Amino acid sequence: AQLVESGGGLVQAGASLRLSCAPAGHTVSTVAMGWFRQAPGKEREFLAAIRWRGDSREYAHSVKGRFTISGDNAKMTVHLDLNNLKPEDTAVYQCAAQSTAFGNADVTRSYDYWGQGTQVTVSA
Repeated sequence: AQLVESGGGLVQAGASLRLSCAPAGHTVSTVAMGWFRQAPGKEREFLAAIRWRGDSREYAHSVKGRFTISGDNAKMTVHLDLNNLKPEDTAVYQCAAQSTAFGNADVTRSYDYWGQGTQVTVSA
């Protein structure tokens, strides 16, 4: 399944954005979906994940309290609400889907499907 992100853009510090992720075509069975980001010259960073069973959510310490993940298992969609954005949040944001229950949600190799990413740029 191919995932497509949307909702990125150029905003000022303190603004909010909602990122969305949906399949480009058919859906597949998943156990979790997550969001990562990668800034220039930095490694890909885990942000948040949602596991459908029990509706559990997990956040990176760096964004907990500012970012909120939500989604719809049946539609294989996931959203990430970004609040109080800071210049250091500037990055390409990618969504991912995990098809098996094995693997921690904060590890990239746990995911089987990825989107191309959407750029978020925060000016000071």
